[in-house]
Amino acid sequence: MAIDEVFSALAEPTRRRIIEALKSEPKAVGSLVTELEISQPTVSKHLKVLREANLVSMTAAGQRRIYSIDTEAVEVLLGWCADILPVPDSPAQLEEVARNEVQDDLAGTAPAAQHLGRSVGRGLEQVTGRAQEFFDKLPRFGRRR
Repeated sequence: MAIDEVFSALAEPTRRRIIEALKSEPKAVGSLVTELEISQPTVSKHLKVLREANLVSMTAAGQRRIYSIDTEAVEVLLGWCADILPVPDSPAQLEEVARNEVQDDLAGTAPAAQHLGRSVGRGLEQVTGRAQEFFDKLPRFGRRR
């Protein structure tokens, strides 16, 4: 799967609305049509794109097609985001950055050498915080709302 497919699929607001509608529970196409007030052909067209990008999966229940969020593409997307951020090479380095940040904050000093470590720590904290917010919305990873 190409990351470009994931970005392309999520670029369309209607597809994001479909993902939002599926976050609480799997739904049939008819339920999505009613909830989103979009025509059945339009919903089906967008579901096809989401399915091809591995953002949703479909199971057949008789004549009905039930769609749910698939996390495969989300995992690829998160991996891509993690790759572009500067992150310490090991848990020990991450612990050292955190320790230095706490010591600097307590001492009220911020040596220039520690600035990069602080940026990395805060950047990592932002990404993991946003990822956690996203996963909290998914039924498989977080609590239901």
